Amino acid sequence: MNILQREWALYLDGKNYKAKRNLYQTVQVNENFYIGKQWEGVVSNGLPTPVFNFMKRVVNYLVASIASDNIRLNAEPIGVTSEEDCEAVNAAFAELIEDTDLSGLLRKALKNAAVDGDSCIYMYWDPEVVSGEPDSGGIRAEIVDNTRVIFGNETERRVQYQPYVMIESEEYNSEVRRKTEKFNPEGLQNLNSFDGKQTVVLKLWKDNGKVLATEFCAGTIIRPEWETGLTRYPLSWMSWDDVRDSYHGQALVTGLIPNQIFVNKLFAMAMVSLMTTAYPKILYDKTRLDKWDSRVGSAIGVNGGDMANVARIIDPATISPQISQFINLAISYTQNFMGATDAALGNVNPTNTSAIIALQRASQVPTELVKLELNRFTEDFGRNALDFCRAYYGKRKIRLPNGLVETYNFDKLNSSAMKIKLEVGAGNYWSEIATVQTLDNLLAIGKITFREYLERIPDGYIKGKADLLKARTPQPTEVTDVGSSV
Repeated sequence: MNILQREWALYLDGKNYKAKRNLYQTVQVNENFYIGKQWEGVVSNGLPTPVFNFMKRVVNYLVASIASDNIRLNAEPIGVTSEEDCEAVNAAFAELIEDTDLSGLLRKALKNAAVDGDSCIYMYWDPEVVSGEPDSGGIRAEIVDNTRVIFGNETERRVQYQPYVMIESEEYNSEVRRKTEKFNPEGLQNLNSFDGKQTVVLKLWKDNGKVLATEFCAGTIIRPEWETGLTRYPLSWMSWDDVRDSYHGQALVTGLIPNQIFVNKLFAMAMVSLMTTAYPKILYDKTRLDKWDSRVGSAIGVNGGDMANVARIIDPATISPQISQFINLAISYTQNFMGATDAALGNVNPTNTSAIIALQRASQVPTELVKLELNRFTEDFGRNALDFCRAYYGKRKIRLPNGLVETYNFDKLNSSAMKIKLEVGAGNYWSEIATVQTLDNLLAIGKITFREYLERIPDGYIKGKADLLKARTPQPTEVTDVGSSV
C-alpha cells in the first residue's frame, strides 16, 4: 500500500465513523428544521403543511444571549516573559479580532453547534493578505462544518491530543491541477482533466512537537509532506452538548425536533377540522325542492306544505380548546426549559429590582455550561493565534494601546511562555433588551425616577438623551456677596 492509498483509507475510515453515527442525516434534518423546511419528504396528499418555527426563535435567542461583541484576548507573562512581549501580543490580538471579525465567527460557530452539534474554526496563513507590513501576509480564520473534520482518535474531543486531523474541502479541478503542478508535478498525470469539483483532504499531524501537513485527493498527492512551522493544530473545536466517547456532540435542535413536529401536526389537524366542519351546512327536502339557491336575496319556490320543515342549518362543529392549550404549553415549556423565559427578556412586572435580577440570573443557568465551553473555544483560538504569530509574523509593525506604532520581532516569542485569558463583557443584544424592558417596568411602577431611567438606559434608544439629561439637571444657584465693605 503506497502513501496515497494509506491516507485515503484513513480518510474513508473517518467518513464511515460519521456515517455509523448517522451524522450526515442528522445534520441535514436539523438544518432543514432550523430554516423552516419541516415537512421535507412528507407526502401531504393535499393536506395543509403549516410551519410555526418556534425552534428557530429559541436557537437565535440562545445564540444572541450567549455571544458577545465585547471580546478581548489577553496574554499574561509566565516566568521570565517580559511585559513588553505581552503588550506586543495583545496588540496583535486586537488587530486579529478586528481583521477576522471574531465576534461574527463566534456567533456563527454557536449557531452551528446548536444546529449541527459541533463547530470548528480553522486558521491558516495567507501570504497575500496585506496586514501590518506591505505584502507581509496575515492570519485568516473560517468556519468549517463538522461533517468536514475528521479526528484520528474518535473518542477524544480535545484537538491537541489527536494523532492526526483531516479537513475535507471541495475544490475545482483546475485549482487542484495548479497546486499539484506547483508542489508535485509528477502527480499531474494521475489527475482528471474535467472542469468540475473534487474532494481535497488536508491532513495535519505532529512529530517531535512540530505540526506537519500533506494534501491529497483520490487521484494523487497534491502537496507532499511539509513542515507548517506550527506547534499546535490550527483548529478550535466545540460541541453544544458532549457525548461520551465521541468527539461529536449532541445538537440542541435534535432534542427540539419532536416538540416542533407535535406543534406542526396539531396545527395541521386543526386546520383540516376547520376546513371541513367549521362552516354551517344546509339540509333541505329534495321532494319539495329540486335544488337550493344560495344567492343573496334569491327567491326559493316550494311545492306546498308546511314551510317549517323545508330546510334547516346544521351548526358547525367546535374544536376542543385543549388543542390550543397543548400547543401553547408545548411552545412555552420548550422555551422555558431552554432559558428563553419572560424574566430573561425583562417581560415581567418587578416589585423590586432584586427580584427581577434574581429571576434573570436563574433563567441563564441552562446556558451556563455552553458559555463556559464557548470561552474555552475562544481561548483556544487565542492560543492558536499566538502560535501563528511565533511562526509567521517575524518583524512586524504593531499599534500599541497608547497609539504609537512600533516594530516588534515576534521571533522572540519562541522562547517566551504566556497564559491566554479571555475577557468577555455583557454587551450582547439580548442583555440590552432585557435591561431596557426592566427599566421600563421599574419606571412604570415608580421604583425609579425619570432621571435615573435616563442615566441607565443604553445609548441609542432615546433620541436627544443628553439634552433630556441636561434639562433634568438642577442648575447651581448663584450666591451674591451682600457683605458691606469697611
